[in-house]
Amino acid sequence: MSTDQAAAEERRRPPVAVVVVLLTAVLTVLLIAFAWPAARSAPRDVPLAVAGPAQAVAQVQSSLEKAMPGGFEITAVSDRAAAVKAIEDRDVYGAIVLDPQAPEVLTASAGGPAVSQILTQLSGKLAAENPGAQVKVTDVVPLPADDPRGAGLAGGALPLVLGGILAAALLTQLVKGGARRMAGAITFAVTGALALAAVLQFWFGSLEGNYFANASVIGLSIAAISLTLLGLEWLLGTVGLGLGSAVMMLLGNPLSGMTSAPEMLPSGWGALGQLLPPGAAGTALRSVSFFDGAGAGRPFLVLGCWIALGVVLCGLGAMRSRGRSVVQARPEASPVTV
Repeated sequence: MSTDQAAAEERRRPPVAVVVVLLTAVLTVLLIAFAWPAARSAPRDVPLAVAGPAQAVAQVQSSLEKAMPGGFEITAVSDRAAAVKAIEDRDVYGAIVLDPQAPEVLTASAGGPAVSQILTQLSGKLAAENPGAQVKVTDVVPLPADDPRGAGLAGGALPLVLGGILAAALLTQLVKGGARRMAGAITFAVTGALALAAVLQFWFGSLEGNYFANASVIGLSIAAISLTLLGLEWLLGTVGLGLGSAVMMLLGNPLSGMTSAPEMLPSGWGALGQLLPPGAAGTALRSVSFFDGAGAGRPFLVLGCWIALGVVLCGLGAMRSRGRSVVQARPEASPVTV
């Protein structure tokens, strides 16, 4: 390399100060993305059923509002059986049964361990308001005995996101042809889902229910992410792949609610997280694994929409590639001679 070339290359490099500022900004964004939802975690309109006389229900609602303003969305039910059904249908996260002789707090740790812990703490408050009565706490839909804290399921959120991102990144680098890349993404979604579901269910004991149903949810998540990123890369190039990966990693993963619940995240952000593949997959996986599919309709719809979006983006990318090929294949016009 000549001296002039070396000097020109050196001039093209950004100053050290610019690089340091950029790295600081990236580090700050990563911290905010991953730590902010956890640091601001608190109940926000968490659906909760209360069974008992109307006056007692109103009293409990008022008490909860004073203790945790805006923390719970109360639904009055007729009795304990109705409360249990609401929990099993995923209409509520738990319930309070106002029986004067035997008050009870119903939880569902499989639906969200963090919410279950808060409801368990409420049993102490209920006991204080009912002197002499022993408040019973019942976990209606518990987590598996092998993973009572739900650590495996919460820890599996990141691999789901990384699986889709890595699939798109490697396929764009190692496989030629858009159709072959799409086929590779779909095949990987199947094999990756079978592998992850096997580890979570048979090794960690974090999942229950039908193995293939659980694997199907994971496969839909991987396909939704990888096909969308493939389409963005096909259409916009590396910039599209980078932007899509950033959205899935910096928004989708922290806002998925897998470590707590969507209602525990800052207002509005939990709802946004459920519209992204990681959040939808987490909710669907809990529903399929522990609640016989109850409450899985909307998450499946979200995942289906993302897969459809990925296919559309890939189609647009293919049309753009064909257009470029036609332009490049046209022979140059011969000069007109007079």
